[in-house]
Amino acid sequence: MKIGIYAKSVRDSKHEEGFRKLLLALESAGHEIWCTQSLVDYIHIHISSGISLHAFQYCTPQKPLIDALICVGGDGTLLDTISIVRNSQVPVLGLNTGRLGFLAGISIDGIQKAIQDIERGNYTLESRTLLHLESSEQMFDFPFALNDFVIHKKETSSMIVVHAYLNGEFLNSYWSDGLIVSTPTGSTGYSLSCGGPIIFPRSDSFVITPIAPHNLNVRPVVVSDAYVISFEIEGRANSYLASLDSRSHSINGNVQMAIRRADHPLNLIRLEGDHFMDTLRNKLSWGFDKRN
Repeated sequence: MKIGIYAKSVRDSKHEEGFRKLLLALESAGHEIWCTQSLVDYIHIHISSGISLHAFQYCTPQKPLIDALICVGGDGTLLDTISIVRNSQVPVLGLNTGRLGFLAGISIDGIQKAIQDIERGNYTLESRTLLHLESSEQMFDFPFALNDFVIHKKETSSMIVVHAYLNGEFLNSYWSDGLIVSTPTGSTGYSLSCGGPIIFPRSDSFVITPIAPHNLNVRPVVVSDAYVISFEIEGRANSYLASLDSRSHSINGNVQMAIRRADHPLNLIRLEGDHFMDTLRNKLSWGFDKRN
């Protein structure tokens, strides 16, 4: 098989240990290993110059290059993989060397078994909805997000007003520090920390969550992802921040923006025994009490 590997950084000992195990396991199994050019250079200089590696930048439906992509890091690293697999439908497996790991759930110790399961087809593909940002000026080279789209204020002193519309029909004016539009995947991220609900994957919905709203009767709402959500921004400042996952861009109040469901999903590899409800209970410590 042709296996891609992606990581932001493997410079600390924990990351490098896991990376070394992964490389050796793939090489011993006879797989063809593909990495970004910067990662190829790092591996040959700092880990091993004898490992045969192929360099690539991203996949396309016409030229997917790889059969699967293994992401080494935390959930933040896995968010970056959407700009690599794009709309090629190449499945992604998260190898967690971070902390929480809602998306990247496989530990370093489970590398060998994970590779064997992929070889044997002992996994399922879980389609995760992506957001697509449309705007009146180009803001991002790849205007898609797995977790969320966020409008933030840049100044610390005054709030902003975000007018939100569903298919052109007025929903609400949010007096707040900003507004989050989240996918079900992103519902356990920034939206959750701002009081938003947890939405199960494949729920076909978006969550609109205000950040520190001035009106206490304003609460997060769940809407169908068939809606196109558009925005107008008011405030005393001349510029604001718009974010797709971990990428941010400075905008002014005249920029027109709309969020819709992307035409293509991200396919996550779920190995046997890896279930969303188990992840929720383990990561959020549901049912655990020191008195028991």
